[in-house]
Amino acid sequence: MMNFKKLSLSKKLYQLIIHRLDGNQINSSSYRTYIYSLIQKGIGGFILFGGQKDNIRNFILELQSYSEIPLFIASDIERGVGQQVLGCTNFPCQMAIAAAINTNSKEDSLLLESMLKAIATEAHYIGLNMPLIPVLDINLNPDNPIICTRAFSDNPEKVSWFGNKYIKILEENGLISCAKHFPGHGDTSEDSHLNLPVIKKSMNELMNIELKPFKEAIKQGVSSIMIGHLLLPEIDNMPASLSYNVTTNLLRNKMDFNGLVLSDALNMNALKDIENISALCVRAGADILLHPDDPDITVKELLSAIELKIISEQLIDKAVNRILNAKQKMKRIIKNVIDYKFHKELSFQIAEKSITFVKNTKGIIPIEENENISIILAGDEEYFNDCHFKNAFSKVYTLKDIKDIIIKNTEKIIVTIFTSVSAWKGSSGIADIEKDYIRRLIMKSSCSIIISFGSPYVLRHFTDADILIAAYEPSLQAQISVLNCLSGKTKFTGTLPVTLF
Repeated sequence: MMNFKKLSLSKKLYQLIIHRLDGNQINSSSYRTYIYSLIQKGIGGFILFGGQKDNIRNFILELQSYSEIPLFIASDIERGVGQQVLGCTNFPCQMAIAAAINTNSKEDSLLLESMLKAIATEAHYIGLNMPLIPVLDINLNPDNPIICTRAFSDNPEKVSWFGNKYIKILEENGLISCAKHFPGHGDTSEDSHLNLPVIKKSMNELMNIELKPFKEAIKQGVSSIMIGHLLLPEIDNMPASLSYNVTTNLLRNKMDFNGLVLSDALNMNALKDIENISALCVRAGADILLHPDDPDITVKELLSAIELKIISEQLIDKAVNRILNAKQKMKRIIKNVIDYKFHKELSFQIAEKSITFVKNTKGIIPIEENENISIILAGDEEYFNDCHFKNAFSKVYTLKDIKDIIIKNTEKIIVTIFTSVSAWKGSSGIADIEKDYIRRLIMKSSCSIIISFGSPYVLRHFTDADILIAAYEPSLQAQISVLNCLSGKTKFTGTLPVTLF
């Protein structure tokens, strides 16, 4: 491994940056040339979005062989490598996993370990070495638009237990785990991709709740921690990612964390009104600047900040030293054969175990094949076309259609509510007008079943329904799992990881 003292200042600064790698553009010669030019300048690594499994694998191998210093290849793979890369496995979201896995069951614990080993195997195959997981936010706000089902739970102990399992298996398998979003993004109704969330909590409140999973993660040996773009006015008037009090005083000094500190993505709107954010991140104590808009402009800004004595070269050297040490410990473990069929079965098994009865009225389930039931699709319309319920029932309507359809008092209804959590969206729930329509349908029907394929919190608006079911995500495997449970083919075994009522 190269000694950081032998690197030019410019290359040291590029080492701090993890830039975007768009997997769907790698067949473009101009794009490839651009990526190679960044490697020549000394870029620290890339955060991968999209692409096809074998194409990505081959391109990353090329990049690593070309790079003087090993590259970090990071990716948001909270739902498995398939979340980003075609041909890899999609696993359930973190909240579904917490619903499926009983922390007191040895069998469930082994199932979770099998899933994490499968994720690690697939990550190694395509060349990922820095999976940006686990999410250690405690989802305390039911209207959280950006964490929600990405969190394991609203319970600090449960989040800590799952977080430690993830960290242990990933680190044992030669990967750099990343706990996020320090000091906790779970108690806000703002998406930091759009605005700067404000969390009005004292240090004592944070220590008692939000910081517990991060304390445990540090004990477990997490290699890196991502700082969220969050304003904590009780602690600092700067966002956490730009705050010396949060990054250095709290995380480094008070919590004794010696690993890598990453900023959250610097292209997010939370920091849009602040100038010179890269230098402020470094001054606060960050080692890695994640996903800036333009690495070349970022390096120019950092050089200028050194000249103006906003940051020192000594501070840069400390960060680069930590980066090179982390890179020295990276191992790539490639299995010759990856059993993707087994991984898919494993994913389905966990999805099926996660389906949760939130409210049950006896005598309604199982549903008979020939029952007169109307299916109503609500929520995110992007999921309506591929809705599996269309294959299982003859009477399927959207919530918009239902205004023109008379639901009789003798009729059973199943309302499937599709929601998702994604960056820049600003909501994880449904509109008030949809809630009103659904409540009216509940009142009109003889029997009502409400299923949330996504945020379980939407169910709290429909307490008058006969049955409430949480499925945690709109995936096909979640839909098939629910149908299996409704027909009596499998049992409802999930336990609710959050408090709804």
